[in-house]
Amino acid sequence: MTRWRRPAWWSVLLTVAAAALFVRLGVWQLDRAAYKDSLVRRYAAAATALPVPFGQVAAAPPADAFPRVAVRGNWLADRAYLLDNPHHDARGGVEVYVPLALPGQSRLLLVDLGFLPGTHEQVPPLPAGQVSLHGLYLPPPGVGLELGGDALAGQAHWPKTTIYLELGQVARDLGRPLYPRVLALDADPTAAYQREHAFDFSSMPPERHRAYAFQWFSFAVAVVVIFLVLHRKRRPRRTDNP
Repeated sequence: MTRWRRPAWWSVLLTVAAAALFVRLGVWQLDRAAYKDSLVRRYAAAATALPVPFGQVAAAPPADAFPRVAVRGNWLADRAYLLDNPHHDARGGVEVYVPLALPGQSRLLLVDLGFLPGTHEQVPPLPAGQVSLHGLYLPPPGVGLELGGDALAGQAHWPKTTIYLELGQVARDLGRPLYPRVLALDADPTAAYQREHAFDFSSMPPERHRAYAFQWFSFAVAVVVIFLVLHRKRRPRRTDNP
């Protein structure tokens, strides 16, 4: 029969508190994974939804939603920005952003034209005159760790290259306010750009949250196992008298 040593009250309290904390952290990570799964589903559904007029969502886009919009405007084609950050290292290229001027509006809409493979000092020419565009109205890409301050202000020639894209810096560089999100254009097989706008997890994807949840639950189990091992009485060794 297994015998147990009576544990001190503080060891019981400490074990219960630690196990409860680890379980709570695991549940929280699972909640975060479920939330990000829902974002991915909403993002996929938005890509095939009918476009709404841009003016309906321009200044106050719905939180955690990615409306597909239709907008008309004129390119500021000589003001391109090339995003060259570690996400592009595997393919070698840049993400190209160009501002769009909307009729009668002082704000500019920054448009994500897509990924342009290779090394480029110039970007393919854009059409003159007013254009009609369709795409997803998305939050700007995460800036990550900003080193060296504003890289745009120190560049005198266009297109300008940066390793992160911060809308406030772009607005100062252009001398005009920007809308709070960017327009990621719909895929176009005839375009020079690759437009594969997968949902951008600037922090962690759902799979990593689930991995952390498993880790926290494992810690909770380990705490209980350690408690039981430490308070299990060892059977005395039998000694044979000669």
